Amino acid sequence: MELISIDDVRAAATDIAGTVTRTPLLPTPWDAQTWLKPESLQPVGSFKLRGATHAVARLDPAVRARGVVTHSSGNHGQALAYAARSAGVPCTVVVPEGAPAVKVDRIRARGAEVVLVPPARRLVEAERIATETGGALVPPFDDPHVIAGQGTVGLEIVEDLPDVDVVLVPVGGGGLSSGVATAVKALRPSAAVIGVEPLLAADARESLAAGAVVVWDVERTQRTSADGLRTNLSELTFAHLRERLDGIVTVTEEEITAAMGRLVRDARLVVEPSGAVALAARLFHSHELPEGRTVVVVTGGNADPDVLAGVLTAGPA
Repeated sequence: MELISIDDVRAAATDIAGTVTRTPLLPTPWDAQTWLKPESLQPVGSFKLRGATHAVARLDPAVRARGVVTHSSGNHGQALAYAARSAGVPCTVVVPEGAPAVKVDRIRARGAEVVLVPPARRLVEAERIATETGGALVPPFDDPHVIAGQGTVGLEIVEDLPDVDVVLVPVGGGGLSSGVATAVKALRPSAAVIGVEPLLAADARESLAAGAVVVWDVERTQRTSADGLRTNLSELTFAHLRERLDGIVTVTEEEITAAMGRLVRDARLVVEPSGAVALAARLFHSHELPEGRTVVVVTGGNADPDVLAGVLTAGPA
């Protein structure tokens, strides 16, 4: 299976310039060796805008004109809706029932049509709509252009901190971690790229240990509050992670909540549970990680208001 290259990531950086925000590296006030990459500052509140914008840009113009379709728990749907509206084409997003209302509302607000289905039917419904409309199916992660777009996060990290030693990146479907690992390992081979996922959705860790994709069913992954990380790896993302990821760490729900609180109170960042998992690894599992200058990828800030309120009222961990 052909993997993307650093040249693909650089091409993506050119395609997304002007649409995607180049997020800064923020030093943390509690640890001189830790920086945050706040993708929550993107116009759609998550890193997903990078891959969606690049994928739409690379579509054949005739196909793009018929519209784009995807399935998403929220962030990729928002990102594709934004990218589609920027390109002047229609967008349909198939959303699993139970997705945070704040994300669903924002998908609609960006001009996309939302179709709600049971979680297990999200992919088949998106494929059906794409077939009927003749539009392009833009997957959340299982696509080389999407992976390359997400890889621009890693490109920017190394540009801004050339002597980075460790990059911590959340793993859901594996698109972001695949792209980031590709860029960082190409530009800074000595740096370790470590994936982080919830203990209640640890299919990636199990897959890498088994040497093949292991699928966790929806009922199992739904247990985690990190709704953006409930998706299993694809064969494409697994191939990238097996080749380029240096390890994987899992975090508990309590650790995710505590990391959210730290980011909100001390870093002044609004984050969702999925966006806090990498920091949870740094805060609670440093003994499992390499030492040195560490960048934590904060993937998104589209938090359900009730979840965010609960974190704030709980007080410091």
